[in-house]
Amino acid sequence: MNQTEVIGILKDAILTIITVSAPMLLTALLVGLIISVFMAATQINEQTLSFVPKIIAVFVALIICGPWMLTKLVDFTSRLFERMSNLSG
Repeated sequence: MNQTEVIGILKDAILTIITVSAPMLLTALLVGLIISVFMAATQINEQTLSFVPKIIAVFVALIICGPWMLTKLVDFTSRLFERMSNLSG
């Protein structure tokens, strides 16, 4: 295994991590932004008001995007095992 192969595997792993985590992160960001604007407009300073909707939204996003995320992870694992089987030496 040479340096180019290792860099290729790391690049693929980082890209997969970013792609798989994006739906949850973007959902939490969007819901947090909406809740923050609502809290600023109404001057409510309740911590659970920002936490509970984000948790619920992330779980909903996980349920909706779960099969797609699993497919992405299985594809990455398959590519990784394929690269490992093609190693020489």
